[in-house]
Amino acid sequence: MGKPSPHILKETIRAQAKQLGFGLCGFTTCDPPAHRATYEAWLTAGRHGAMAYLATERARRTRADPRRLMPACQTIIVLGCLYAPPLPPTDDPLGGRVAAYALGDDYHDLLPAMARRLAESITAQVDAPLEWRAVSDTAPLLEREIGQRAGLGWIGKNGMLISPQRGSYFVLAELLISLDLPPDPPFESNRCGSCRRCLDACPTACLLPDRTLDATRCISYLTIENRGDIPEALRHGIGRWAFGCDICQEVCPWNVRFAGPAPSSPLAARRHFPLRDLRAELLADEAALAARFRRSPLRRAKRAGWMRNLIIALGNTGRPEALQALERALADADPLLRRHAAWALGQIGGTSAGRMVGEALEAETDAETRAALRHALDHLARAAAR
Repeated sequence: MGKPSPHILKETIRAQAKQLGFGLCGFTTCDPPAHRATYEAWLTAGRHGAMAYLATERARRTRADPRRLMPACQTIIVLGCLYAPPLPPTDDPLGGRVAAYALGDDYHDLLPAMARRLAESITAQVDAPLEWRAVSDTAPLLEREIGQRAGLGWIGKNGMLISPQRGSYFVLAELLISLDLPPDPPFESNRCGSCRRCLDACPTACLLPDRTLDATRCISYLTIENRGDIPEALRHGIGRWAFGCDICQEVCPWNVRFAGPAPSSPLAARRHFPLRDLRAELLADEAALAARFRRSPLRRAKRAGWMRNLIIALGNTGRPEALQALERALADADPLLRRHAAWALGQIGGTSAGRMVGEALEAETDAETRAALRHALDHLARAAAR
């Protein structure tokens, strides 16, 4: 039996990708991206925030030409792994939210392994040896543009890649391979039309007119990539999001209409979600946190970032029941957490909160944290005078 034709092989690969758990699969060339200038302008404007790794010379050169990542590449197979839509907000007054993609195991670990199995299957079907490389947000590629070029969908006004059949609840992996396969036609149409629901719904106004976003205002960036203080002006907008954000996807009509459960997804949610009590999360010991973070995207925030996010979310509940947990955070060894606890107590208000902040100020030695405590006391005094 002779080797299959490139077209037959491509459709066989697509079927095998589906069997492995990829709900989307498209093929494109290794040509340079057409929108590199947009990305460069985004970097120049500082929209990437503290993610300096995006702006290194090597990363820029590689994003300008995928062949720098793998010189022998002839085809990029773009793979999308679906995940279930976000859990609805809990009715619990002290509950919190986590982005839907992060409820299960970390896709950075899972998807490259799945793509590697696909590569091994392809290798077994051809006569000549192949070179390949599997990545999933782990290499400098403009993967959403590559996904659009592979026919998976279009870039929406929220910057997400949107499939007309499945919406945008999926994460991407790419298999660069030294096999010349016919590319799929790119997805040329823009199906957002005049809709601006994502733009209007974003609580921090991070979405930009050119279908990019200002990461320094994005809740996902602030709660995951940002390692320091979250600007006070943006804390209310975070609401009760403890990790990431799905707002711009939740309101998208393409998700409302087409996104459905993905019960067989390798990214299925773990049993400890949703977060029904932010206080319990904040009071969890190191062993509980280590178990929570194991093989989870949550590890990206590290302890300090996770606790900081929980503190802000508790402050945004406005519930006096959160005071005891926040008082403990006010005594944490990390001044970052003490500063955010001072703010959260100021948002809840009341005599008890004022006492806690005042006592903490007397004992505080870190200058920046002392300033945050004074600011919280001023806020509490103004609120009491109203």
